[in-house]
Amino acid sequence: MSDRLPLFPLGLVLLPGLLLPLQVFEERYRVLVRELLELPEEQRRFGVVAIREGREVGADGVTALHEVGCVAQLRRVEPHEDGRFDIVTTGAERFQLTGLDTDGPYLTGLVDYLPDDMGPAEEAPLLDRAVRAAFLEYLAALSKAGGDEIEAPDLPDSSLVLSYLVAATMLLDLEDRQALLAEPDGASRLRAELTALRRETTLLRVLTAAPAPDFARGPISLN
Repeated sequence: MSDRLPLFPLGLVLLPGLLLPLQVFEERYRVLVRELLELPEEQRRFGVVAIREGREVGADGVTALHEVGCVAQLRRVEPHEDGRFDIVTTGAERFQLTGLDTDGPYLTGLVDYLPDDMGPAEEAPLLDRAVRAAFLEYLAALSKAGGDEIEAPDLPDSSLVLSYLVAATMLLDLEDRQALLAEPDGASRLRAELTALRRETTLLRVLTAAPAPDFARGPISLN
């Protein structure tokens, strides 16, 4: 289904089900929030799309955007006397950006909403079990590497929700997280996460197993 959606480009990736608090201070986005507040609550939506090139702030800050984004459903708004807003949003459905309208005070996207299917039914249960086990191993390795105990979150029953929770929780750079958002279905996302979890767990274990450098053997220079 195609639609027009106000856009809020950011230097992060919003995932379905994820809470995203934002401080709105640029005038163009203040206009957006004021316009959203005039709509019925269920229509207070905008698109969050990660910046591929450029920066968040400034009229000419964004030079390129990623093609897949996520709808942000406005949940809470706290206005300030100086015109700023503190807002809380929740990630909803994903979308494919097919065009841009730059005529208004903020960007408007022409979008096609993407289905959220699990993919091949025979693969999902196997991938689900493997990712759950690999995710717990990853958290244990991360805890050991950091020296602080990390409490594992309650994992959802839904394999699709699990795929988004793992994508949101892993320590990933923007490009890797964006790639997970853009996976065509839940099974593909879980498969990619399984590879990433095993890779990152191995790296963490290598780091914690390596002996500490012996600084006593020579002088230390900060140059």
